[in-house]
Amino acid sequence: MKRSMIALIAAFGTTGVAATAGTLEMPATDPAPVAPAPVATVTPTSDWTGVYGGLSFGNLEVTAPAQREDERSFGGFVGYDYDFGDFVVGGEYEFQDGGDLTVQGVDVENVQRLKLRGGYDFGETLVYATAGAARVDTSIGDSTGPFGGVGVEYRVTDRFSVGGEALTHSFDDVGGTGVDVDANTFNLRGTLRF
Repeated sequence: MKRSMIALIAAFGTTGVAATAGTLEMPATDPAPVAPAPVATVTPTSDWTGVYGGLSFGNLEVTAPAQREDERSFGGFVGYDYDFGDFVVGGEYEFQDGGDLTVQGVDVENVQRLKLRGGYDFGETLVYATAGAARVDTSIGDSTGPFGGVGVEYRVTDRFSVGGEALTHSFDDVGGTGVDVDANTFNLRGTLRF
């Protein structure tokens, strides 16, 4: 009888210990920290393909026989570029007002240009050469001649860029007078791309 009593007490004791162990909880642990999601940064695209237009401000310098004059001038332009990856080619029409420029009693009214341009795509920067035909309108008539130059454009945002351009022109027999004129322009440009 003693043996059955001891066995019974041992059985209850084991069950109680097992029940108590089942109700014990492990201390809570903090979950592993979660890294914040990366913030996407918006950078301008380096694709120069598309239609653009803008305004220019600079200096128009005209040299006629024995006289050189210059004047500040404003202008506007529209064009289209196509980006082939490393190289960009395009065409542009530009109008530049002559301001109050007078050379040998002749008023320079405006200069208009049809441009071809091609350059290297450095990502956000485009360095290019340009050439084409220009027409100068003056108070004694007009003349058409070649021009050439270089420029640089830097993309500030996806749609807006700033740059500079230097061009040299040659006009023969302006207005049928036999007077040949050379012109240089140095312009700062602001461009909006569509």
